[in-house]
Amino acid sequence: MTKTIGLTGGIGSGKTTIATYFQSKGLPIYIADDEARKIMQSEAVIQAIKNTFGQTIFENDILVRQKLAEIVFNDAEKLKQLNAIIHPAVKAHFKEWLAEKKDFPYVIYEAAILFESGSYKNFDIIISVLAPLEIRIERVMKRDKSSREHILKRMEAQWTDEERISKSDYVIENSDLDEAKRKIDEILKILKIKQKES
Repeated sequence: MTKTIGLTGGIGSGKTTIATYFQSKGLPIYIADDEARKIMQSEAVIQAIKNTFGQTIFENDILVRQKLAEIVFNDAEKLKQLNAIIHPAVKAHFKEWLAEKKDFPYVIYEAAILFESGSYKNFDIIISVLAPLEIRIERVMKRDKSSREHILKRMEAQWTDEERISKSDYVIENSDLDEAKRKIDEILKILKIKQKES
């Protein structure tokens, strides 16, 4: 039976970099945000977003993600409504993807809001990626060209590192990539031993 690993961390913690390294070690990776983006282009989801948020976030019938982001990151209730549309669709897609990976002992599901959505309870193992606040802000400013204020607002909507650590099986500190890779190698060794024991 394939075991599922939930990989999470706050915005700018470098989850995707960590996920890519796990992938290079032979573990299949499901990047929930990427898949959600694709799912958001499906007709059923577009219709549900239109019904919930109205026509103003569309230009020439194309969803303007930035407009949607501005709405949901400033209103917890609206974010809940969006998640209620996206999460079930992603969950169903992951289930199909997982069925194709049944020959692997472990797979990784990478998602930013694993704890916040409550979906962490569905995984066998939880790994959290952490990084110091200033490093995270710097990474996101570089990546998204976002303002510091906007990034801090998004961080406020997420769990704190302390909350994450309390619910995680493993923690990867990702301020130095070489150190982080060493930690991943260590975790993989432990998982290999557990796999033999089970």
